[in-house]
Amino acid sequence: MRKLKITEMNRLNVDEFKEARKLPLVVVLDNVRSLYNVGSVFRTCDAFRVEKLCLCGITAQPPHIEIHKTALGAEESVEWEYFKDTMDCVQKLKDEGYTVMSIEQCEGSTMLQDFEADFNQHYAVILGNEVKGVQQVVVDNSDGCLEIPQFGTKHSMNVSVTAGMIIWEMAKKYLSYNS
Repeated sequence: MRKLKITEMNRLNVDEFKEARKLPLVVVLDNVRSLYNVGSVFRTCDAFRVEKLCLCGITAQPPHIEIHKTALGAEESVEWEYFKDTMDCVQKLKDEGYTVMSIEQCEGSTMLQDFEADFNQHYAVILGNEVKGVQQVVVDNSDGCLEIPQFGTKHSMNVSVTAGMIIWEMAKKYLSYNS
């Protein structure tokens, strides 16, 4: 088995990416501290052609060298917007008709594998701070909570790993829905 060369992968350039059909998903980062996590989420959003990334609160924005180190240029392809307050972002998304889901361990949360997405509508998923998670006020104003099942001793996962899992699962559901 031979690894493909970059030129054999037929990837989109930035202009083609911006014009291409997107996964109807907005990813929201609620006060994410690590610039490397932010960059990693940019890169994952690029990989799955996510509609938009919203950066909220203390979450850093491009241009920034630490974001670029992990984003590897995805901050140029992925549409993004900054909100000083995450609730302003949540309200805007709801006003635009998005179903807003916090990724959090909550009473009554839906396990990710059990979530039945209806892609006649658009979704936004909110990922929280590395220590505190999604703010309670944001959870309170979400349409629901999705939870990734965990079986070890730790109660949480890295935010960029969580983003990858959530985005991949939504992409799978979207591909199944449209096949």
